[in-house]
Amino acid sequence: MTLEPARRPRSLKRCFSIEDLRFLAWRKLPTALFNYIDGGSDDEVTLRRNSSAFDDYSFLPRTLRDVSAIDTSTTLLNQRIAVPFILSPTGMSRLFHHGAEPAVARAAGKTGTFYSLSTMATTLLEDIAITTAGPKMFQVYLFKDKGLTAELVQRCVTARYDALCLTIDTPVAGNRERDRVTGMEMPPRFTLRSLVSFASHPAWLLAFLRNPDFDIKNVAHRVDALQGKSVSLIDYVNGQFDRTVGWDDAAALRALWPGPFVIKGVQSIVDAKRAVEIGANAIMISNHGGRQLDGAVAPVDLVPGIRDAVGDAPELIVDGGVRRGSQVVKALALGANACSLGRAYLYGLAAGGEAGVVRALTLLADEVARTMALLGSTSVRDISGDLIERTR
Repeated sequence: MTLEPARRPRSLKRCFSIEDLRFLAWRKLPTALFNYIDGGSDDEVTLRRNSSAFDDYSFLPRTLRDVSAIDTSTTLLNQRIAVPFILSPTGMSRLFHHGAEPAVARAAGKTGTFYSLSTMATTLLEDIAITTAGPKMFQVYLFKDKGLTAELVQRCVTARYDALCLTIDTPVAGNRERDRVTGMEMPPRFTLRSLVSFASHPAWLLAFLRNPDFDIKNVAHRVDALQGKSVSLIDYVNGQFDRTVGWDDAAALRALWPGPFVIKGVQSIVDAKRAVEIGANAIMISNHGGRQLDGAVAPVDLVPGIRDAVGDAPELIVDGGVRRGSQVVKALALGANACSLGRAYLYGLAAGGEAGVVRALTLLADEVARTMALLGSTSVRDISGDLIERTR
């Protein structure tokens, strides 16, 4: 990883972009763990395209408008949030900083937006429910063990989560070659190949030695493979996810949940329509951050077509590639209600724990507000298609 000498920050206060936080995360994490955050599947074409696709759209600003007061708040999933972006569900945050999921949840609460907890988290969903008063969503899969899926939903009802998110794009794990090369496993284990990297990151290593518990807390009691064994992440995913599930199974899950329901992993107009038919209140347009099918379309490119197909009622969330607040505004102008970001806050977490996540979210929030002011838009509802056009 290379940056210009002036853009090689050594502290959070010298990080002025998500890319700066990425560099600091690279400095602080063992090689295998950084690449687990940073990598995608196969040749990583989709990973790169998720971000570069935003460059195909250019703004058409309106000038000489009173922009002395900018309101970045919006309503999503029946909750008022302070910024038009939320935090995606990402697995095993404990890998990247000992503050783990609670640190991220607190940062989201301070920012006034949704925190999404992954089924693959290293923290119990009940513990997150009492960590922050901010809005919370739980992400679930349709496991082979249907009892586990139903149990997780009921636990979310009891813990008073605000929304449920079903991920549908993982019938098998993507071919994440970086993880294969680095020998990424869960829980981390030291090999001759990785020992030098772990030893050269003493802060991470000390936190690991103090608390080596990396159990996937919400499923560990039901999954024998996680009981004290070192298991390949890819093998775990392949072993637990069900290739036979269909839309009827998704509809059955929706029937178990009384609140706002999100389907994550929609990548076509056909699936977007089907999601609405089974009762999804929101569609997360996502290719899993470029970690599943390489060659998939960038989420932002799908927004206009899906919006035209499903109408105004379902909320659309662009998930993937967001590194700048201006990209969030572009997605809104194309017809999305919000964006969702994962790597951006994980870089912050790895760079500085809760303070690093706050730094990442604050940078993005400031960029959203600045972009809106320069566009001549004082509120999210003012952001419309006449402020953007496709230029390449």
